Amino acid sequence: MKGPDQPPQRLEVWSWTWPEIESGDDLADLIVGSAAQTPLADGDVLVLTSKVVSKAEGAAQARDKADVVADESVRIVARRGATVIAETRHGLVLAAAGVDASNVADGRVLTLPVDPDGTARRLRAAVVERLDVNAGVIVSDTAGRAWRTGQVDLAIGCAGIAPVLDLRGQTDANGRVLTVTTPAVADEIASLGDLVKGKAAGRPAAVVRGLAALVLPRGDDGPGAAALVRPAAEDLFAMGAREAAVAAAIRTDPLALSRFPSVVDGDLPFEGLAAARSDVRIDVRPSADGWTVAVAVRGQAPQDALVEAGRVIERAAALAAAHGLVRAAAGDMPDIKRLQDGWRAVHGATWNLA
Repeated sequence: MKGPDQPPQRLEVWSWTWPEIESGDDLADLIVGSAAQTPLADGDVLVLTSKVVSKAEGAAQARDKADVVADESVRIVARRGATVIAETRHGLVLAAAGVDASNVADGRVLTLPVDPDGTARRLRAAVVERLDVNAGVIVSDTAGRAWRTGQVDLAIGCAGIAPVLDLRGQTDANGRVLTVTTPAVADEIASLGDLVKGKAAGRPAAVVRGLAALVLPRGDDGPGAAALVRPAAEDLFAMGAREAAVAAAIRTDPLALSRFPSVVDGDLPFEGLAAARSDVRIDVRPSADGWTVAVAVRGQAPQDALVEAGRVIERAAALAAAHGLVRAAAGDMPDIKRLQDGWRAVHGATWNLA
């Protein structure tokens, strides 16, 4: 959507207080009831926290959180100990794949709505039908951000509002043509709504007034918040730096890193390291301050075995670098004497914590 000629000079935003949401509750009824107290107008934007949507849709589960996170993840982006950053089936990259244990009963966790764009469309249609008001609807969720401390709310579902404005081709105050400016207005509105909702105040819904220029005509729901997900081919940061190095070094699919948590966490940084040939051997042992890695070939192995040994050595070095390990001072090969019985050592190194 092309942006308006001028941004609004004034906005109003207020929240609605709702009772605790239970599975099966009709959110449209709650919207209509709240609008009876503070009427909605054409061009308003409703912002609903995803938690009430998930609760109403019965997304609470009495299961171990780690198991639910694994089920909700399609790709592990980064992990450190119990902290997991994962991509969900929606394409969102969130801590714990959006699984949350706050504001739910003990022993239960809450997943994200299955189809937040679909929910936003249904609620918008209900508002149009029951209140005769053309409003936009945003479903928001809280997320952290790379390189920034703290969290903000962003849109994971929306209807009736373009999630991104395209200002390219317009000119700035100095007459320069804008070439890359595409503000994610749905995310900005989601964060604005969060300022008045509060996490524990029983106010899960907000109304933003003054953005009528961004609300689409009746019957046009727009592309939804799915349009905000950056395509994988354009993502320069698809994995954490450590995870990318580990995945390349142990030759595994990124999602499979969940099977090697000790590799990523650094408890056993060389776990999963393997050779592609049976005549190349890797021996990894803990040392006083780190780990000792020795690589050997069987007897008078052919040249391609030595090439594979070199590859293993390079992968071991990549794993070490990913975990901030430093190679000990050069010297004799570390304790490799037990690599005998026809095995010939070709490399040895000790990697210590910096």
